[in-house]
Amino acid sequence: MHRRISEMLKIRYAISDEVETLANSVMEDIKPEFEKVERIVEYNQLKVTAAMIENDLCDFHLTDSTGYGYNDIGRDRIEAIYSHIFRAEDALVRPQIISGTHAITLCLFGILRPGDELLCVTGEPYDTLKDVISGENCGSLKDYNISYSQVDLLDGKPDYDGIRKKINEKTRMVLIQRSRGYSLRPSLDIESIKGLIKYIKGIKEDVICLVDNCYGEFVESSEPTEVGADLCAGSLIKNPGGGITPTGGYVVGKHELIERCAYRLFAPGLGKNCGPSLLFNRLALQGLFYSPMVVGEALKGSIFISRFFEMAGFKVYPAYNEKRSDIVTAIEMGSRELLTSFCRGLQKVGPVDARIVPEPWDMPGYDHQVIMACGSFIQGASIELSADAPIREPYVVYVQGGISFFHVKVGAMKALQNMIDEGIYSLK
Repeated sequence: MHRRISEMLKIRYAISDEVETLANSVMEDIKPEFEKVERIVEYNQLKVTAAMIENDLCDFHLTDSTGYGYNDIGRDRIEAIYSHIFRAEDALVRPQIISGTHAITLCLFGILRPGDELLCVTGEPYDTLKDVISGENCGSLKDYNISYSQVDLLDGKPDYDGIRKKINEKTRMVLIQRSRGYSLRPSLDIESIKGLIKYIKGIKEDVICLVDNCYGEFVESSEPTEVGADLCAGSLIKNPGGGITPTGGYVVGKHELIERCAYRLFAPGLGKNCGPSLLFNRLALQGLFYSPMVVGEALKGSIFISRFFEMAGFKVYPAYNEKRSDIVTAIEMGSRELLTSFCRGLQKVGPVDARIVPEPWDMPGYDHQVIMACGSFIQGASIELSADAPIREPYVVYVQGGISFFHVKVGAMKALQNMIDEGIYSLK
């Protein structure tokens, strides 16, 4: 079988002997890390399955609603299951939430009022939140006289002294971004989030702690709402959708806060008892059931990518044997040409749109041009193998997702091979 795999790589994917040899060497190095991932996958699979059993999930919950969506028992059961998994009082899980940015925005505008302050304690937030916070004349927090402040990380960790100095009587909400975003700082693990929230609450007990959980679900055995977060938000075309849920997002947390987010999503006074599920319920539940396994595949892929490109001579974040709290791997390419070639190589193994040649473009919500590679079945689904990067120094590509580890493996090989074939990189 090994010979047949090697032949397939050469004939169908044009992978050279040197790239295949490097990949084979990497596989030996990362075996111990895979064992750690399997333990997390097993625990989270047990947790998700138990939530479905204990909430008496039945066949008729898989059906959908139309129109106003009143009394949609399947939708209500999904939210009960999410509340159970996240150990939260309540949940809002809807196809009408189109992205992680949208879910976080619901939390910001649902809770904050004129005169309040939002404090981000993990440095500059993800690019798509910048206009939400401080955009001019676009309905941003700034337009509604909601101020913003931030505390940069100190050597990649929360600056506790800086946080204490920044929190004041106007600070109504603290935003904690779990994933690295478009930066080289490490993601925050659950223990770090726990300690950070405890510290913040010790300074101002009534401050609301919101965790941007994108890319982090099921990477560890606990979630932010289990360790003190008042609200936690994310996207269903990332980890918890399992590569099956076609759209949607979620917010979990305290009941009173979730109700306010629902008012923001729909209209004041309507609450959660509206919003049709359309063709959503079965796919959301089935995707959630698969998600621990799928996240495990993505984690294995991230580990492989880190070691593979480290051995090829690139700087990678995190290292293959470092603890992870998200599914993102950052690779410092060093030049626009290498960055672009990487994305084009990865695109060539996409099951969808493999013939497309990625180009940098002006993407809504970003200050710089962005290049993306994503041959996915669901548009923009970053739980499927994908890569994206802002076109700015030091030209870092952010790789995430992977429904199948073996797809991630060949994607990494093809990305490197493409740079070699274009004559802009060589293995030393």
